[in-house]
Amino acid sequence: MKKGTIIIIAIVGVVALCAIWGVGVYNKLVNGEESVSQAWSQVENAYKRRADLIPQLVSTVQGAANYEKGTLTEVIEARAKATSVQVDANNLTEANVAQFQKAQDALTGALSRGLNVIVERYPELTATQGFRDLQVQLEGTENRIATERGRFNDAVAAYNKTIRRFPNNIVAGISGFEKKGYFTAPEGSDEPVKVEFDF
Repeated sequence: MKKGTIIIIAIVGVVALCAIWGVGVYNKLVNGEESVSQAWSQVENAYKRRADLIPQLVSTVQGAANYEKGTLTEVIEARAKATSVQVDANNLTEANVAQFQKAQDALTGALSRGLNVIVERYPELTATQGFRDLQVQLEGTENRIATERGRFNDAVAAYNKTIRRFPNNIVAGISGFEKKGYFTAPEGSDEPVKVEFDF
């Protein structure tokens, strides 16, 4: 065999190996991005469940007590704002996730304050089965939200690590894979929650 032929075969072999490696890394990045998208959809499902429970809660409170209109209005408005912020799974930048989280945190605060005020002012409401059931459902939903947010952050961490590691970062940069945003704890969440029931 001629020396030139051997060099050409070696070059073709190296190029083929690089191409195979690049395709493998690309597929790994696609899998990671899909895992993040799937985890995001579970987060959205949990938040949707909470948003769907709020009208039931409002109806129950309205039907069982001379309700505090301002308190329920705040919850309803926060729900409307929270459900209006939509983030596409393909655009999970840190800023977009933070905007989504801010709207959801406002709803969480309104719900928390609203329920405390309602329970304080209308202790007979807590005796109704419908209200107790909704409280249990809301508590369960909040737990689901926390779980799904944790799973989302795990998927984002795995994906972000993959695209930042050398030599994967070369393929990620060429292919346009970008870092995804995390859910973070809302400001003041390190403070203990003060819950008072004044019957």
